[in-house]
Amino acid sequence: MSAMAGPRRLIVTVCAMSASVMQTLDSTIANVALPNMQGSMSASLDQINWVLTSYIVSAAIMTAPVGWLAQRFGRKRLFVFWTVSFTLASVLCGLAQNLTQLVGFRILQGCFGAALIPLAQSVMIDIYPPHEQPKAQSIFGMGIMLGPIMGPTLGAWLTDNYSWHWVFLINLPFGIIAATGLAVFMDETKPNPNLKFDWFGFAALGIGIGALQLALDRGEQAGWFESYEIIAEFIIAAFGIYYFLAHSLTTKEPFIRFEIFRDRNFASACIFMAVMAVVLFGTMALVSPFLQQVGGYPVQSAGMVLSSRGVGTFFAMMSVRSLMFYVEARMMLMVGLVMTAVSLFMMSGFTNDTSASWIFTVGAFQGFAFGVVFVSTNTVAFLTLPPSLRTYGASFQTLVRNTSSSFGISIVISQLTQETHRAHAHLSEYITPFNDALKMPSVTQYLNLNTDAGRALTDSILNLQALVIGYGYVFSLVMIFAICALPACFVVGKTRATFVAKTARPPDSKLTGEPAE
Repeated sequence: MSAMAGPRRLIVTVCAMSASVMQTLDSTIANVALPNMQGSMSASLDQINWVLTSYIVSAAIMTAPVGWLAQRFGRKRLFVFWTVSFTLASVLCGLAQNLTQLVGFRILQGCFGAALIPLAQSVMIDIYPPHEQPKAQSIFGMGIMLGPIMGPTLGAWLTDNYSWHWVFLINLPFGIIAATGLAVFMDETKPNPNLKFDWFGFAALGIGIGALQLALDRGEQAGWFESYEIIAEFIIAAFGIYYFLAHSLTTKEPFIRFEIFRDRNFASACIFMAVMAVVLFGTMALVSPFLQQVGGYPVQSAGMVLSSRGVGTFFAMMSVRSLMFYVEARMMLMVGLVMTAVSLFMMSGFTNDTSASWIFTVGAFQGFAFGVVFVSTNTVAFLTLPPSLRTYGASFQTLVRNTSSSFGISIVISQLTQETHRAHAHLSEYITPFNDALKMPSVTQYLNLNTDAGRALTDSILNLQALVIGYGYVFSLVMIFAICALPACFVVGKTRATFVAKTARPPDSKLTGEPAE
């Protein structure tokens, strides 16, 4: 596929980004609707969490063969087919009547959505000439970031005004537009029917990731290593990942091209993508229930407060590209990670008395930090990567992002549950007949432990305080995780000179396939 120009490029850009936004949107749009789903399906917190993780895990597993599928069958044919299939799977999710059906359809949705982001990214890279690659990466990064950030807002509005079913049905018009535009205006790549695929390596990786995710999701409920089930799942995960690595390093044609890791910038970008996926999706899985459970926000109000992240991200996307002409990417990454850590530190101090304006401000600041890191990461990843490896690179980067986000959600939810129980047990130790503070008239007026109403109110206060402590603890853990990624900034090579050279418009416009300006 060669660089395009004019309205045709614009249409392909809009359609490709619509498809990728749908995929990222569905990773978070259901967050604010989870309490409604949980109530309507009589599910526990651990069970309803599968609505999120099943989608992300299936997408992560199926991302791996995207590069091979694109070369084997043609990029356009694959893009259109998976866009249509993803849209149909979204409709099935909206029509689900119980948790089993919903999780099953979410797995199907994740499988079909796996190819959308890497294909969109590779298409964006190909249809824009070299000097406009930063603009293309900024557009792509904006779509990747705004999808999960704006998802809660849209999901809240749909849930509050209609029902949780519409958080999935909303994909139908966008899917139709995207598939139609791609089918009409996108160029096809030459398929290679003789290309072979490493199915054994793919199966090993899929089993390894699936078993590990199952262990992380079930660990808290089953008692971690006190359960033979969890031990077995970790053993299967270890063998699956070990076989994948051993097989991939010894076979002639592994489905993941290890040449991509020879590029130091791409390898370091994968580290930052993993870190930010954990931070972004982990905090998204926490903030929405925090606002509803601790802050007492209605669904729509919670979504509006969360929209501040999108505002911050938008401004970051607009400014980072210009700054990269003057500042090395590793410095931008370092600044973005520090800002992310600072925002998480501020979030660790959230309580039930925290004002909406402060939460909105912190969210905007965090969204700006996310935007700085993501734009810098996407630019660094493909700045020096050979064109022949871009589709493989985009697929692997998406695999890293999906896997990390899924693991991150499971870990933060598990830690939240564990710390909340621990805090509740600790606070309960002070609720005794020997606590003189509980005997004060101003206290017994409301918290009379001799009555059922007084004991119920006391327990609700303890639950609230335990939740506040639990959320603060997990936000602190995520902050430490972000700080630990700072040394990786020094692995990134100098990029400013290469960036300036590649973004310079060539003197002969014929080289770009664009009309002279």
